Amino acid sequence: MSDLEINQQLQEALQAFRDPETGRSVIATGQVGDFSVSDGRISFRYSITSLLKPISEEIIERLKSLITSRIPGVKEISIRLENLHKPPVPIGQIGLKAKAVIAVAAGKGGVGKSSLAASIALTLEKMGAKVGLMDADVYGPSIPHLLGLDGRPEIVDGKIQPKLCGSMPVMSMGFLLEKNQAVVWRGPMLHGSITQFLRDTDWGELDYLIIDMPPGTGDVALTLSQLLPLTGAVIVCTPQEVALLDAGKAIAMFEKTKIPILGVVENMSGFTDPETGKTYDIFGRGGARAKAEELQVPFLGEVPIQIALRRESDEGRLAEALQDPVLSKPFEAVCRGVVRSVAASFAQHAQSAALPVLSL
Repeated sequence: MSDLEINQQLQEALQAFRDPETGRSVIATGQVGDFSVSDGRISFRYSITSLLKPISEEIIERLKSLITSRIPGVKEISIRLENLHKPPVPIGQIGLKAKAVIAVAAGKGGVGKSSLAASIALTLEKMGAKVGLMDADVYGPSIPHLLGLDGRPEIVDGKIQPKLCGSMPVMSMGFLLEKNQAVVWRGPMLHGSITQFLRDTDWGELDYLIIDMPPGTGDVALTLSQLLPLTGAVIVCTPQEVALLDAGKAIAMFEKTKIPILGVVENMSGFTDPETGKTYDIFGRGGARAKAEELQVPFLGEVPIQIALRRESDEGRLAEALQDPVLSKPFEAVCRGVVRSVAASFAQHAQSAALPVLSL
C-alpha cells in the first residue's frame, strides 16, 4: 500500500474516533493534524484538554489500536500529545465554571470519605487536570486539617478567595470556625452555606470540582441537585456488610435526586505489614466490588490501609504524601476510573442531545 493510500485511510479511520469529552469526531473538532506518512510510518498531532489528561495514555492506545485494525501494513505510529485549551461553560443557577462536578459520598461515617475526596482531588491535579475541592461536610469539616490549611478566607471584589493547596483552590466551613466550635444548623442555613460556597467563591476555571459530602443521606444532596447539574457521585465504603448496606442507601438517594453514580470505591481494603509483607483483610475484602456488580454501577478500585498515608494525613501533609508514587498508585487507578465514567457520561449526553429542528 502506498503512503498516499495509507494517508487516505488514516483520515477515514480518525473520522470514526470520537473525542471522549465532546462525543464528536476528532477530525471535525480539529484535534488531530500535522499528518506525516513515510514508508508506512505514521505520525500526527493529537490535542487533548486537561479534563482528560488522567487517561491520556489510554486514549493514545485506543487511537493506535483503531489505526492498526483498519490500516494493514502500518509499521509505526507516533502520536504527539498537545494541550488543547477549552474553557468550561458556566453551569447551573450560580454560573459555576467547571466541566464536571463530582460528589464524594458515603452512607455512613468512619469509612475515610474525606480522606478519599481530598486524595482524588489532589491526584487528579497531579495527573494534569484543573481541580477545586469543596468541603460540604459542614458538621465535621476535616479537609483543612488533612491539607494543613487554616485561617479565614479573604473577600476580594465580593468574592471569597479560597485557600490554596499548591495551586488547587479549597473551600471549607472549617476555615470559618474556631477549632472546637460546633455547627448547629437547620436545613435552610445549610442550604445557604452550600449556595454561598458555590456561588461566591472565586473558583476560577475548573475541569473538576470535587465535593466532600456529609455522611449519610440528607439535605446537601438535595441542595446540590437544585443548584447545578452534578456530573455524578462517587460512593465510598469499606468491605464489611454494615458499610455496604449504607452504601446501597446512598446510591438509592442519589438515584432519587437524578444524580448519576460514577462508581464505588472500596476503602481500607486490606493491610500489608511492611515488615513481613503479609496482607491482612482487617475489614474483609471484595465486598464493595460485589455490591457494585449487584447494583450495576462501576467499581472504581480498592484503596488499602497505608500507615504512612495515615500518619502524614494526621499531620496535615496529605498533599506531600501523595507525591510518593507507591502511596498514590491506588488513587491514580481510582481517578482513571472516575475520568472514564465522566467521559462515558459526557458521551451519553452528547448522543442523546436533541438535534435542532430547522424550519424552511
